[in-house]
Amino acid sequence: MAKIEAKLQAMGLQIPAPMKTPPGMRLPFAMVRVRGNRAFVSGLGPIDADGSLAEPRGKVGSDLTAEQGYAAARLVALNMLGVLKRELGDLDRVTAWLRVFGMVNSAPGFNQQPSVINGFSDLILDLWGPDAGAHARSAVGMAGLPVDIPVEVEAEVEIEG
Repeated sequence: MAKIEAKLQAMGLQIPAPMKTPPGMRLPFAMVRVRGNRAFVSGLGPIDADGSLAEPRGKVGSDLTAEQGYAAARLVALNMLGVLKRELGDLDRVTAWLRVFGMVNSAPGFNQQPSVINGFSDLILDLWGPDAGAHARSAVGMAGLPVDIPVEVEAEVEIEG
């Protein structure tokens, strides 16, 4: 078994099935675009193991707590690992996490976006370690996100051959 997948299994985590696109939504773009030794991952939301959109949905700071937002960001990380695995065939091909852009569906006045996106970053650092897992990052608040998801994250990673 691949090293990253073995770590996931040891943590009791699993890569979810591909996202079930909500009715009426069209996604005419690639989830991952590979150019040279880099993979650019489109913005993804939190999904459950079966690929359905995770609940709860809504604005962090009114509909969800910061802790629930953190959990949603962790689910986004698992979704992203699934997208990368399906595109690359092996998560061990990811040699470094370069950049993460985290968006939080924020209630007016909510200002803990970095704490929410830590749910994503903490899992990546646990899996890849402080060298390959370290990444540049932004965590911003948004007035809304597609289908009322609480968190969306996009990323850029370095890959080998």
